[in-house]
Amino acid sequence: MSYLYCTPEQQQEMLASVGAGSIDELFHQIPESLRLTRLLDLPAPLTEMELQAEVSARAAQNGLGRSCFLGGGAYDHFIPAVVDEVTSRGEFYTAYTPYQPEASQGSLQAFFEYQTLICQLTGMDVSNASLYEGGTAVSEAAFMAMRVTGREGKVVILGSVHPEYRQVLETYTRFLPTTVVTIPVPNGVADVNRVIEAIDDQTACVIFQQPNFFGCLEEVEAITKAAQERGALAVVSFDPISLGMLRRPGDYGADIAVAEGQSLGTPLQYGGPYLGVLACRDQYVRKMPGRLVASTTDRHGNSCYVLGLQTREQHIRRDKATSNICTNQGLLALRATVYLSLLGPQGIQEVAELSCRKAHYAADRLREQGATLKFDQPFFKEFVLQSNDPTGLAARAATAGFDVGPELLRTGSDIADGLLVAVTEQRTRVEIDRLVDVLKQT
Repeated sequence: MSYLYCTPEQQQEMLASVGAGSIDELFHQIPESLRLTRLLDLPAPLTEMELQAEVSARAAQNGLGRSCFLGGGAYDHFIPAVVDEVTSRGEFYTAYTPYQPEASQGSLQAFFEYQTLICQLTGMDVSNASLYEGGTAVSEAAFMAMRVTGREGKVVILGSVHPEYRQVLETYTRFLPTTVVTIPVPNGVADVNRVIEAIDDQTACVIFQQPNFFGCLEEVEAITKAAQERGALAVVSFDPISLGMLRRPGDYGADIAVAEGQSLGTPLQYGGPYLGVLACRDQYVRKMPGRLVASTTDRHGNSCYVLGLQTREQHIRRDKATSNICTNQGLLALRATVYLSLLGPQGIQEVAELSCRKAHYAADRLREQGATLKFDQPFFKEFVLQSNDPTGLAARAATAGFDVGPELLRTGSDIADGLLVAVTEQRTRVEIDRLVDVLKQT
């Protein structure tokens, strides 16, 4: 929208309309001590060319032009320009809060398409219209499992699940009669026998991550079977991009699948806002948190979309509500919809394969230079570089223009002597080789 300056005549017309004789009279309620009595300290005017150069220089201070090898749940994947183009349209960008019944047909259709794509991606039967982000999605899945099983005594979670997700779950259950049992993972992945030993007749669910926080691949089928044979639900937190190569949660029988959806077309944007994904089996749909958009026909026989399920506190009795979340990440869910529609199955597979191959190339090059990987386990696009001084190592890389990490100690992980390195399809061979040169310096 163009900026149009108000003329003195227009100012007087507006002041007269509100019954004020001057600007000072309009703001008379503001104490004198708080008023600015001088001109703003602004630099001299610039030409368009000078302004562009100035803005570019300031943008460079935000780290543009650096190489991102950061992991730990948020990744620097390529985002096609069409994602920004579509989601920046006014009818989407400024749409009314998407949980209300009067949400537009366009918004409802977008969420319906999102749900469909998430089901196709995960192999699950039904998806909600999104949650807040990956951490709370794990906790919502745990509560959902309690409702399904009728068990509130225990939740078993692997120590290889993102430590911040585990912290969120601990916070949610702090004043509930629920014990959160964490399975140690000294070797980077869980020992299935230890998982089995931890499950009893009060266990609502077993929560695991694939790939896990350390980038390693868990024995998901065995963990899923162990949980279900003892009446608990299997809850997996997955990396959406990994499903271009790895088996889908629905394929190995998971009951509930959740994810941090940032990698589906959302930029890193200083850590948020992000996108929570939740999908489940059809028989659990009425225990699902959030809301579900459905397709139906109106009285004239025309196709339309409605909020088919919205079992939250504002709509039904609190004791029957499945969640108290107040909205969903509509705009970011739309970004995921555009991203998935644009790439399709082949595109997601290519992104996954490129990320995996480049990550393994980076790991091989580092090992050639004498570096050690913390875990000798299969991994997807992320691995832990062992270091006695991970903070110093990350600082040295940062000085050379490479962002790596986070350090495991900073995340609250039980394992401290490591630094996460994530490689996406965006990283080039030249960038990887330069990073290896920097990290091998003594």
